[in-house]
Amino acid sequence: MVGTSGIAVWADGIKADLKQRLPGQRKTQRDKLSLLVATMLHVRSANLVELASGLPRPSDCWDRGYQWISCFLANGLVSCDVVMQPFASEILARLAETGDPVPLILDQSKVSDRHQVLMLSVRWGERALPVAWRVEETDGAIGFAVQKDLLDAVRGWLPAEARVTLHGDRFYGTPDLIRWCQDYGWDYRLRLKGNLQAWIGSHKATTGDLAFSGAHYFQDVALTGKRVSTNIGIIHDAGHAEPWIIAMSAEPSYLSTLAYSRRWGIEPMFSDFKSRGFGIQDTQIQYPDRLGRLILVMSLSLYWAVSTGMWDAAENPTPNEKKIGAATKKARQKQALLVHPRPPHSCQAYAPSPAAAKALGLPAKLMDGEELAPRDSHEPRAVSELGQRGAWIG
Repeated sequence: MVGTSGIAVWADGIKADLKQRLPGQRKTQRDKLSLLVATMLHVRSANLVELASGLPRPSDCWDRGYQWISCFLANGLVSCDVVMQPFASEILARLAETGDPVPLILDQSKVSDRHQVLMLSVRWGERALPVAWRVEETDGAIGFAVQKDLLDAVRGWLPAEARVTLHGDRFYGTPDLIRWCQDYGWDYRLRLKGNLQAWIGSHKATTGDLAFSGAHYFQDVALTGKRVSTNIGIIHDAGHAEPWIIAMSAEPSYLSTLAYSRRWGIEPMFSDFKSRGFGIQDTQIQYPDRLGRLILVMSLSLYWAVSTGMWDAAENPTPNEKKIGAATKKARQKQALLVHPRPPHSCQAYAPSPAAAKALGLPAKLMDGEELAPRDSHEPRAVSELGQRGAWIG
């Protein structure tokens, strides 16, 4: 396991990256955030006691480390949106450069007994990366007012001419969200519940009635008493009890309806936050804003972990990855991600400063996605996989 000097080396690299992206950020905030991200990558846990134990401090000072972390998470001057904007904007811009719509995913997940997080992520390969989020103390669905606040914030991070497709499950198939997407020219794939009132001309039915009518594609359907007009595509595969009832602005077809499946990219990301990765559900944090800042630390850790894994796949590909990379290089459009290469395997145990500093990309190194030798599904490694490949600090 790497010593505290190794964590400090990684923290220095993260600090340099933050300084480049956020030149106006307070130095004390940057120092603390970079050290927390490096420590979280090392301990692979969002549990504050484990984080405190992993800080590069004397072993008998873990309680002071716990207080130090708690103070950072309680600092109202640390804005998750401000910190995430340059990271997210880079990814959004590079996806927009392909000419395809930027695939955003809106979803909600339980992060503690009392709290839910509303997460907006961007699809990257077969998984997703966090963009922005809101944490609420609730047992149910987070309403449209919070959804709108989140989407309004991220809308300003997109390139001016970027096209967007928003994906969401049945929490988000509402007239309010559909109208918001239409107002700003976003395409959408939002799954509808089967009990919504719908009008096609003067004919009134429910969305469930449409799903079992035998037809699959409907245009200009007015939903609920608000009469928000949308197109609807339906897929009801054999063996599945419930059909997909998907609202969209595009012309409905089998493929345009099937595109809703891209929302599943957010599930591996939630797993990285929870059971397969950092274990945020094990924290005892009681305040939504502090949970939000803990998610910020995890999100930056995830960006570094995924990009390091991508570098590892490019520099040390398995035989299967070499074949996939050669076969897909010409077919795939360019995608770039800020990539922070890891130290060579022989240096992992002690993380000597010169090798680690170089490996952390100072200056930062951009690598082309088509060179990154993705696995069969073109999926960047998840947090749990990175640990197996040695891309973690420890």
